[in-house]
Amino acid sequence: MTWGKWGKNLSQTEMSKRIEQWVEIGVNTFDHADIYGDYTTEAEFGNALKKSSVQAEQLELISKCGIQMTRGRNNKVKHYDYRASYIISSLEQSLKNLQVECIDTFLLHRPSPLMKAEEIAKAIEQLKAQGKIKSFGVSNFLPHQIELLERFIPVEANQIQFSVDHLDPMYNGVLDDCQLNGREAMAWSPLGSYFKEEDAENLNQIRKTIQELSADYGVEEEVLVIAFILKHPAAVRPVVGTTDLNRLSILKKALSFEWPDEDWFVILESSVGRRVP
Repeated sequence: MTWGKWGKNLSQTEMSKRIEQWVEIGVNTFDHADIYGDYTTEAEFGNALKKSSVQAEQLELISKCGIQMTRGRNNKVKHYDYRASYIISSLEQSLKNLQVECIDTFLLHRPSPLMKAEEIAKAIEQLKAQGKIKSFGVSNFLPHQIELLERFIPVEANQIQFSVDHLDPMYNGVLDDCQLNGREAMAWSPLGSYFKEEDAENLNQIRKTIQELSADYGVEEEVLVIAFILKHPAAVRPVVGTTDLNRLSILKKALSFEWPDEDWFVILESSVGRRVP
């Protein structure tokens, strides 16, 4: 999301270089959505991938559909579209943009009050049968919304907002649902507001706690911020947005970071502002 118009606005050469660098250090999953960059970033990435030395088969590609924006399209109002014809055409456009034959994981971007589960299922079944997607999931869905879809088709992943300062998925059943049903959990904005210039009481307390722990462990603060997510038994995959190789290398340290449960609860307590019950 941050590589194009909505972020660093990288050139094709800069994108190609980052794809190569990311793969070289073992990061080969790239998260997209049709809307990123006002419907421009997927195609820019596809052109950069073609120019790079990396083969598309080396990558795991994720994309999303369903949001209709007013920027980049002639829509009167932002809304959601989950008609079978739109899902299919959106996926096919993503394939064209990325210049690949298959998307590894295809997600519905946000739940719509007008979505018809049976119609969605027919579109997804067709795309799977054609070999255009490998797995199907959702983003920002609650368990009851997934249950509606699963009357007609299995839902294999849910990408949700989860960070040290956004703990809702631990308490609204989303991460429990992922564990109960073997659903892949992904977290967008996994650093939350920790490094943003926001002066909120709970954020300041979280920062104080993590700064103390990072000094104790001799690791960067962002390692602990990501490690907090990784410690959850739902095996959450953080979707990090950095375009900086050094920052990505630091974040990767969280994958091998080991620490006791008690310190995880120290951070939790600072986030919620009270002891656990």
